[in-house]
Amino acid sequence: MTAAAPEPKANMGQPVPRYDAVAKVTGRATYGADMPLDNPAYAFLVTSAIAKGRINSFDLDDAKRVRGVIDIVTHENAPKLKESKLFSNGGYAGTTIQPLKSAEIAHDGQIIAVVIAESYEAAREAANRVKVSYSAATPSASFDSPGTTKAAAKGQNAQFKEDPKVGDFAKAFDEAEVKVEASYETPTQHHNPMELFSTSCAWMGDTLVIYEPSQYVYGLKNGVAEQLGIDADKVRVVNPYVGGGFGSRGSMTPRTAIIAGIAKRLNRPIKLVPTRDQGFTIATYRAETRHEIKLGASRDGKLVALRHEGAEMSSRADPYCVGGTKTTTRLYACSNVDSLVSIVRADRNTPGFMRSPPEVPYLFALESAMDELAVKLNMDPVELRRVNDTTNEPIGGKPYTSRSLMACFDEAAKAFGWAQRSVAPRSMSDGDWLIGYGCAATCYPTQMAPSAARVRLQRDGRTRVEIAGHEIGTGAYTVIAQTASERLGVPLEKVSVFMGDSDLPPAPVAGGSNSTASTCSAVMMVCDQIRQRLFKAVMPNESLTDKAKETVGIGQTPANQAARSDRPLDLEKAFDALGVGVVEEYGEWKPEGAPLDSFKAMHSGHARLVGGSAMKDKIAYAFGAEFVEVRVNRFTHEIRCPRLVGAFAAGRIMNPRTARSQLMGGLIWGMSSALLEATEIDQRTARYVNDNLADYLVPVNADVPDVEVILLSEQDDHINPVGAKGLGELANVGTNAAICNAVFHATGQRIRRLPVRLENIEV
Repeated sequence: MTAAAPEPKANMGQPVPRYDAVAKVTGRATYGADMPLDNPAYAFLVTSAIAKGRINSFDLDDAKRVRGVIDIVTHENAPKLKESKLFSNGGYAGTTIQPLKSAEIAHDGQIIAVVIAESYEAAREAANRVKVSYSAATPSASFDSPGTTKAAAKGQNAQFKEDPKVGDFAKAFDEAEVKVEASYETPTQHHNPMELFSTSCAWMGDTLVIYEPSQYVYGLKNGVAEQLGIDADKVRVVNPYVGGGFGSRGSMTPRTAIIAGIAKRLNRPIKLVPTRDQGFTIATYRAETRHEIKLGASRDGKLVALRHEGAEMSSRADPYCVGGTKTTTRLYACSNVDSLVSIVRADRNTPGFMRSPPEVPYLFALESAMDELAVKLNMDPVELRRVNDTTNEPIGGKPYTSRSLMACFDEAAKAFGWAQRSVAPRSMSDGDWLIGYGCAATCYPTQMAPSAARVRLQRDGRTRVEIAGHEIGTGAYTVIAQTASERLGVPLEKVSVFMGDSDLPPAPVAGGSNSTASTCSAVMMVCDQIRQRLFKAVMPNESLTDKAKETVGIGQTPANQAARSDRPLDLEKAFDALGVGVVEEYGEWKPEGAPLDSFKAMHSGHARLVGGSAMKDKIAYAFGAEFVEVRVNRFTHEIRCPRLVGAFAAGRIMNPRTARSQLMGGLIWGMSSALLEATEIDQRTARYVNDNLADYLVPVNADVPDVEVILLSEQDDHINPVGAKGLGELANVGTNAAICNAVFHATGQRIRRLPVRLENIEV
């Protein structure tokens, strides 16, 4: 095996190559803007040049003189749309700010006009000639700007239901032998997936077809139907491949219904491909956050008090928040815990989910503070976490379904060479470079959602799997094909998978690292239904239920047991007995603890995610440990990160190759969030400054010379039929803290505000 295809350990699938690899490298994979349309018109957006105020008037004469211009749509003549609900595990829209509704401007880069022309070039030229007269007001840009408002998230945001707490924090902290009090900050960050935020709409009679990169085709379908006031059965969303999402495509954005309405009016397909800079304001982003951490511990390192107060930036219109205290207050053993999450409103576009939404900013604060506590205690940071490891979360006392945190630390520390670390800051160097080692824990909730699937098996073993899941680059096609292959006992090359189409059986949003657990559980269940029919045909007198449990793992049997059928199925004999050439089954699966309306909600585009800390009797998380080496030049203060090592335990690993790829990407992104990524904001105008890939810094190969991913074998029989915890968002959690902890070890300077830049280094 090569490094790209790790040797599978216990409870791991085979590292087969990606199902969609050939289509992608040969250009056969079709993305949203690639879909052919019959005689399309082209749209180009005009966006606001102010962040707050109103439009006085448009001067469109010069724009309309451009040859090929068909129409220019503004709030004065735009299609009327119904209001949307804010997206949050059961809503539709990423924002309730609806452009082209009125002359009011709510944020920088708001869509204020759409130019339609015979060609993209003509539409772009005309859009650049649109002249707008504004009445501008002074906007509030960020936390410290005049005019912002701040209030507790609980009570504003319906999805944020608790500020976790237990015991008497104030008393315990006052009596603690060792204390840490520190403030931390993380910046605004943008997703910047490779595929732009395109939308193509075509009406076929009264039926709308949308070609758009989406992480949730059923949510988009139902949301647009609601905005347009039509039946959801009259809307179809198609996107077999998505060129990256990271959360930015998980909700419906306002542009889709606008383009659909214009296409209806013109009775002609419309194709919109926004520019890179427009993507910074017409889609969501990671909000900046601020944190106050207080830790109290005894001399032996045991936590006796923990308080985490977080504040998050949002728009005037929407009380968006991620509320990561639900994780940070449950990660370590501590009998006295307090927390509070607040929302600060400013004149900005509404933030949204971005890979590991709560954990990336909130674990940065906690894991940095844990390192500061280790320094105060003169204690190894790994041992501090071992002392505070727990099998039960402290808030409700619920047991973890499985927890391999310290096993991850031990494996990663060994691979990294942590034992060779000199403890004192500034004690390791190589010529002009100060060397620092840092580590941090990572975790991510195990989540699942209802899902459906249709599977067709032919006599010759050819298998067709249909599910409206999403391939956003994570390997969904591959692991779904592997699931069907293993359950039905057919060669992988005979399995065809069809996804990314709302005409297929519904699947949940590809977010919250729930896709593999949800879609593969549904596919497994339907494959078991097929096996039952075939077994019944050849063994009509045997007990189906018992035999199913023994051979195909019906119900909640763990995948590592269920997939090992000790009785191979003779397909020819079974099909002869049935007297058919094809067997097809459809099924709908829901996880334990899902609401009673889960299947109805699934069809209407509501994602009923369950799991994590919200389980009734248990708590489910995937865990990992990350170690980094940084080098800081003592003269120029340049910062380098030559090594990243991560060990991760996430239940059943369906495919070590695709898992390693996701985890490696997460580690690199975690390093990027520590050293590179920040959306700069002009505090005077509340406008984004570096809204392009030249100035918005992301890592290249030279920035990450050595990245090592270690997959731990872990079995969890309490989460879902496939036994998978989900790992797409796991690896980029905690990396930013590990980097800052390593910078402290190298320089003796504690940096609590991201990103770390050379101008921040003072030694």
